[in-house]
Amino acid sequence: MLLCALLLGACSKEAPKLDAPRPVRAAVLAEGAAGASAEFSGEVRPRIESRLGFRVAGKITAREVDVGTLVKQGQVLMQLDPQDLKLAATGAQASLRAAETNRDLADADYKRYQELRTKNFVSQSVLDTKRAALRAAQAEADAARAAFRGQSNQAGYASLVSDVDGVVTSIDAEVGQVVNAGTPVVRVARTDELDVVIGIPEDRVGDLRRASSVTVRIWSSPDQPIAGRVREVSPIADPATRTYTAKIAIPPRAGVRLGMTAAVQVASKNGGTGLRAPLTSLHHEKGVTGVWLVENGAVRRVPVTIVGQAGNDVLLGEGVKAGQTVVTAGVNLLRQGQKVRILTADVARRDDTEAAAASAPAAGAPAAAGGAVK
Repeated sequence: MLLCALLLGACSKEAPKLDAPRPVRAAVLAEGAAGASAEFSGEVRPRIESRLGFRVAGKITAREVDVGTLVKQGQVLMQLDPQDLKLAATGAQASLRAAETNRDLADADYKRYQELRTKNFVSQSVLDTKRAALRAAQAEADAARAAFRGQSNQAGYASLVSDVDGVVTSIDAEVGQVVNAGTPVVRVARTDELDVVIGIPEDRVGDLRRASSVTVRIWSSPDQPIAGRVREVSPIADPATRTYTAKIAIPPRAGVRLGMTAAVQVASKNGGTGLRAPLTSLHHEKGVTGVWLVENGAVRRVPVTIVGQAGNDVLLGEGVKAGQTVVTAGVNLLRQGQKVRILTADVARRDDTEAAAASAPAAGAPAAAGGAVK
């Protein structure tokens, strides 16, 4: 009897074990708009940077500013030796006095001959000659006066002054150096208008022109975004980098200095709409793209169509409806009809999304995808 009992126990089948529900992460589908986003690194530069030089030639005798000096309009930057210019102005003034003396003499002579002509002591041709001599003397006086004024201005050009409020970015000449007229010696950049200069690949130029928003973040303060505006896009690619230079205008802000590194984020919309879902929710099998829907505690795979992309998410078209829950992590480990358990954080997020959709159906937003399945 004992032997029979042992044989019967060995031949009996063990009861099958039920699989425990697999924990998954999930998100609720909601309406979204397709768009494209790209980020480019750039440098903060002034919109206007002037290369200032003397209007006259001479020897530099003084330099009043250094690189980084904040200057005001009319402030003296450099000075030339004014001695030769002053001598030239003095000579021009002496020529003016001589021309005015000749004019006065010609005027007195003409008036005297006018009286003689009234008494018929001289002929009309003699009077005409004196009138012509007076006009010539007047013209010489006018020319001498203009030359004196011009030379006086030349003497004033010995001082190089800033014509704008800004900051000195470069010094290209030093004291004792002899410079020609127009040679740049100081660079002054305006600080009231700033640009972030970036290089755009040729396949992104069109997206930049259609940008719906441009956001600039300075590397030193990335948590303070600045709204930018596309001000200029070069029509010619750089021969070395083969990129198109673009300038993004930004308003002046405290802490933003010239030469700082900045990141420019460009977002543009292409007009497509669909149900927004994380990219990790897609499941590819036999050339068909689908997602796993969570229904009554189990998963069901349905094929979907992709109509666009919005950042790191995709926009789904046919196959799903708004409000349905899709698995966002571990999609390759599931099988049709498998029991699943949504993680607690995703359940709370799904409840918040459904409550927001009930109060404002058009304002629903998809929940963020979580990490990998444990």
